Amino acid sequence: MSRSLAMVFALASAALGLLLPASAGILDRTLPMHFYLRQQGPAENCAKQCKLWISASGAITAESPRDFELFAQGHDLAGGTVVLDSDGGSVLGAIALGRDIRRLGLDTTVGRVIDLDAASEETPRAKFSPRADCESMCGFVLLGGVHRAVPGEARVMVHQIWLGDRRDDPTAANYSAEDLALVQRDIGRLAQYTMDMGGSIELLNLALRIPPWEPMHALSADETRRTKLATEQPPAPVAATVAASPATVPAVTRPIPRMTDGARATEISERRWAVVDHAGVTSLARHQPLTVEGDDIGSFDLMLACGGGIDSYDLSYVERRHEGSRVPLPAELNTITVRVGTGAATLKVVSSERRKEPGELVTYAAGSVPATLIDAFADAGNHSMLIETRGGKTITGIRLGNTGAQQNLPRLAASCVKPAGDRAELPVVKTGGIASAK
Repeated sequence: MSRSLAMVFALASAALGLLLPASAGILDRTLPMHFYLRQQGPAENCAKQCKLWISASGAITAESPRDFELFAQGHDLAGGTVVLDSDGGSVLGAIALGRDIRRLGLDTTVGRVIDLDAASEETPRAKFSPRADCESMCGFVLLGGVHRAVPGEARVMVHQIWLGDRRDDPTAANYSAEDLALVQRDIGRLAQYTMDMGGSIELLNLALRIPPWEPMHALSADETRRTKLATEQPPAPVAATVAASPATVPAVTRPIPRMTDGARATEISERRWAVVDHAGVTSLARHQPLTVEGDDIGSFDLMLACGGGIDSYDLSYVERRHEGSRVPLPAELNTITVRVGTGAATLKVVSSERRKEPGELVTYAAGSVPATLIDAFADAGNHSMLIETRGGKTITGIRLGNTGAQQNLPRLAASCVKPAGDRAELPVVKTGGIASAK
């Protein structure tokens, strides 16, 4: 079976997307990209200047170009604008779809098409919402438009292309020479496509700087203009690369022993979560490189140990950071946050000290995290944990996969529960005749 860089979808058929109701409110972005046609409305607001919108919402698959061609054959798309709202997907699918859009002379933008009340007109009416994301390969589909616009409220987000079946935990996966050849071939095709569409190679460079364990980079208004991704765009502030999370769990308040000799990195695998003996304490641990937009600035260890009760674990964070080529070394780190899905916990920074030799910042943080947070991370399937650090103006975000966690968390949990008979004996107070005799 041939492999591609497409995301992996548990779907019976890509044709399912063509059977969905044409309503932006119920389309699932994880399903294959679905196309439908709408006229701008209400009609009295735009009269003869009403725009023609082609909604393109959902994941880009290898079949998306074929689905779009079938859609285009049944509609008059002249003068239309393709409205993109997608998490990305297949590299080759995106390139072919972008070329089809250019061949038909269509424009592109980022947004969502929202249906208005049904009318008797042949083409239903809809309104345009700029609050949408065009992620990963979607940005290169956007490049296919003759005229391209990115509204200030929309986000275009990019990162490296990667083998889809190993993206969830890339540092834990194995790679062959054939895998590397596949990735390089598709990078070459993407570079050629970018130039053919009139984009700047800087767009590809920005994407290739972001490794798969970092959050995607949200392009600023200046970057979309410089890379020629947008041919027209109003000024807009830089969008955040990490979405806001619900209220975090308060930091642990019980005393934590301060490390007088600084934190020393441990020999822990970066390939999987494994049970280790760390300073005499059984822990579930993982090592991870630390990067900012691909720039190597150090590494960190995460160590999960038994907590004060069955409803929590103790999590320790040990980081060694050095100055990067583009990222200065902060004076100290002041916030370490762990996120799994919509849940989050903040660790207490116990020490963050600069060392002159060899010129590095060593940080130790610890805290109590809910067992439900860890259980959700180690549950069956691919799940990720985002480690976010803040120090001065420097913010890092690193995503860790759960390879090994599902198998080894039960071992750690079992060590956290004492056997029923493992308790101190209380003195027995003797009464009655035995006490009198004594």
